[in-house]
Amino acid sequence: MSTEAMPPDYFSNCTHCGFCLAVCPTYKLTGDENNSPRGRLRLWSEEAAGRLPQDEWTDFYTAECVGCLACETACPATVPYGEIFEHVRHEHVTSHRFKPKLALRLAAAAVTRPLLFNLALLPARLLRSAGLSLHRFLFPGRPAALKSTAAYADELMQRHRPTGPRVAFLTGCLMEAMFREINFATVRVLIENNVQVIIPDGQGCCGAFQEHTGLDGVEALREQNRRAFGSLDVDAIVSNSSGCGYALGKTLQPGKQVRDVLGFLGELGPVRRQRARDDGTRLYVDLPCHLVHGQKAAGIPANVLDATGYSWELAPKAKDCCGSGGVYNIQKPENAQQILADKSTFLNEAEGAPVILGTSNHVCMMQWHSAGATGLVSRPYEVRHIIQLLDPGEKFSIPSNSPQP
Repeated sequence: MSTEAMPPDYFSNCTHCGFCLAVCPTYKLTGDENNSPRGRLRLWSEEAAGRLPQDEWTDFYTAECVGCLACETACPATVPYGEIFEHVRHEHVTSHRFKPKLALRLAAAAVTRPLLFNLALLPARLLRSAGLSLHRFLFPGRPAALKSTAAYADELMQRHRPTGPRVAFLTGCLMEAMFREINFATVRVLIENNVQVIIPDGQGCCGAFQEHTGLDGVEALREQNRRAFGSLDVDAIVSNSSGCGYALGKTLQPGKQVRDVLGFLGELGPVRRQRARDDGTRLYVDLPCHLVHGQKAAGIPANVLDATGYSWELAPKAKDCCGSGGVYNIQKPENAQQILADKSTFLNEAEGAPVILGTSNHVCMMQWHSAGATGLVSRPYEVRHIIQLLDPGEKFSIPSNSPQP
């Protein structure tokens, strides 16, 4: 849908109240009205009405947007900014007003072919498993080189035979290809909590990569996932990545709801990890934009964070964007670095030894890891997915008092 084809009230709903200015990361960086949600909406609406010609400034301010959706949460007029932005960004790419970087175009093509994508990233998985860092975004981990999450889930289901709620798990493209140790931990945590886990055949990329880049192919990926997830008889469809969960949720609505796995576990009351008392570890929790502004979740449930066994608190500015924005930290690295600098400074003085920065989106994890790799944070810290902090490890059993269906 082009800006010309959008319903007029998409733009007229904006009352120019300015509530979005206080939460917009690019407006806070620049103080430029055009670099804010209401400024961009005005540019787009004027262009759609024919009162403003296409020019490089509209292109520039469109590309500057992180896509964090904080403005939607702040907006009293419920302007669907994210939907408008997605359409405009796609239009700018298809009309050659904006061209994503070559690496992103290649990656967008690769994620539509899971087998090829997994094979292409096999060397990276091997290097991560060996403890070698390839890039500022690649946090430490031990992903399985060859075994898939589907095979691992089937193995554990046969071994433990949980009898509780049945969930379908979205494994994701980058998560599966690069960070599948997080998927494995997710499977273990769910099964320990007596949850039956199935990995639907035929699932594909959620489409978020194409949405973030403005490239074609979103609808084909959505249709693939409608076929994979739409007719399943399960108690929930879960994702361990807030961005992927948000994208799949848009695909399956209104018939199916996609749940963030931590929110789902919060309702069950997860098994608690036992930690040594007063070991000095401090967990600071950051909330991904696509969890709180996209999925409209209040946050990560307190009982889930308590179940990690660590002393925890929300990180300062926990609901502000970290600058990752899907692929924004690749498209606009200078902006992303400045946004992260504002968020991450507290880690230099944060109490705790060790310090853990916990979140629930792998792309945010990559951005937070880069704070140390680029010198924004000078003291040691770990970046972990909250599900990893609930992980019982390979040798676990299902407690006898686990919830039943």
